[in-house]
Amino acid sequence: MGRPSKLTETQWEEIKQRLLDGENSRTLGKEFGVAESAIRQKVSAQVKQIKAVANQMLATEAAFKALPIPAQITAQTLANKLRSISENLATAAEYSAINSSKLSALAHSKIDQVTPENLDDHLAELQTANVLMGMATEASKIPMGLLNANKDQLQVINAPIAKELKQWTNEELLEYATKGI
Repeated sequence: MGRPSKLTETQWEEIKQRLLDGENSRTLGKEFGVAESAIRQKVSAQVKQIKAVANQMLATEAAFKALPIPAQITAQTLANKLRSISENLATAAEYSAINSSKLSALAHSKIDQVTPENLDDHLAELQTANVLMGMATEASKIPMGLLNANKDQLQVINAPIAKELKQWTNEELLEYATKGI
């Protein structure tokens, strides 16, 4: 992890907004007492992305206005349907992920009842656990498909989080898996 920033999140937001308004990162760096490279690292990529999206929105708006009125209505109707489908799929994925988690927990609770000493007495629990895990796996297909379809976007969203995560060695992972740290 890097050292803490000298600036607050509010100050970084101000810098981002001022960059969007066309101010120079070198000037802002001097004003806020941070290196221009820190500004580039912290907000410039997002500013660039915001500008690109804004330009895409303007181009889309111009293309929409260029359509005849009946085609605009059709395009808007189709966009609404696509938005609805996307929202419903996201909701289905969320519920499926919850169900998968619950089913996995139920399977785990059944397996917890089994020990090497009572294995013969608990074959029914193992069979139940196996069925529950199969159902959990099936329930996870929708959310996993949605995550895979949005893998690139998730990497962008999670990039700042990934920088903060501890990098585990194989030994630490093994110790955590066997004992818990």
